[in-house]
Amino acid sequence: MVVRRSDRRRRTVTARRERDAIVVLLPSHLSQADEQRYVSDLVAKLLAREAKTAAPRSDEDLLRRADDLRSRYLAARAPDAAALTSVVWVSNQQRRWGSCTPSTGSIRLSDRLKAMPDWVVDYVLLHELAHLVEPCHSPRFWQLVDAYPCADRAQGFLEGYLAGQGSSDGSSDVD
Repeated sequence: MVVRRSDRRRRTVTARRERDAIVVLLPSHLSQADEQRYVSDLVAKLLAREAKTAAPRSDEDLLRRADDLRSRYLAARAPDAAALTSVVWVSNQQRRWGSCTPSTGSIRLSDRLKAMPDWVVDYVLLHELAHLVEPCHSPRFWQLVDAYPCADRAQGFLEGYLAGQGSSDGSSDVD
């Protein structure tokens, strides 16, 4: 954690993440007691916000996230969806981001996604959930996936990631 005092800053006290550090910015005139109070409060709030929006870490977290995404984006559009039985992180998917077996209701996500932003993980998870409704990439399937507001952005992120890794065509299967 880094605390930065500024003569130009008069009233505001903020905290933000810069790479692996939390940086707290405060006016230079604050006392040490005020600094300690603000720092502990702002760091706690920042960590709580990050924990709330971070990509799921455990299989249980992943299942909860899948249930939430399913109810928000698919339940009303696809009441005929197959039952979701499991969602797990796997380490054996090097060419895919995720896969789904509609007949068993199981979804697997590559653990490479753990390092990615939560909205990218949500996109891949929703993509796989849509396969519980439509096993193939039909127009209805893409209509379900496109209900996710960050779908285009997440697809671009994954394509850019692969391009940066030296993938020959910049594409990869989500399923």
